[in-house]
Amino acid sequence: MVGKKTGCAPLAESIGDVLRNCHGGEGQNAHAVWGFWDRVVGETMARNAQPAAFKQRMLLVHVSSSVWLQEMHFRKTELIERLNLAAGSRVVEDIRFKIGLLPNK
Repeated sequence: MVGKKTGCAPLAESIGDVLRNCHGGEGQNAHAVWGFWDRVVGETMARNAQPAAFKQRMLLVHVSSSVWLQEMHFRKTELIERLNLAAGSRVVEDIRFKIGLLPNK
């Protein structure tokens, strides 16, 4: 019916509500990692490594090769610090790296 409220909310609003309530309100910051990943890691690294999943403060990152797997592992502590600084809170406690498909950019 036209003009009658259905009680439905836009999907973007609903997702934002869910993310705000995840992990003590830090879910939205965790999701934001995808938005600032390229800027934080730099162009070359971003071409070879991209976030793939996030669960309980552990970020899974797909990398393009075993060489990048090793490189990212060496930089793990630095990456966690830089990502948390960009997020404005400690949303990433661990990063796991796996050779996998990267999104086309």
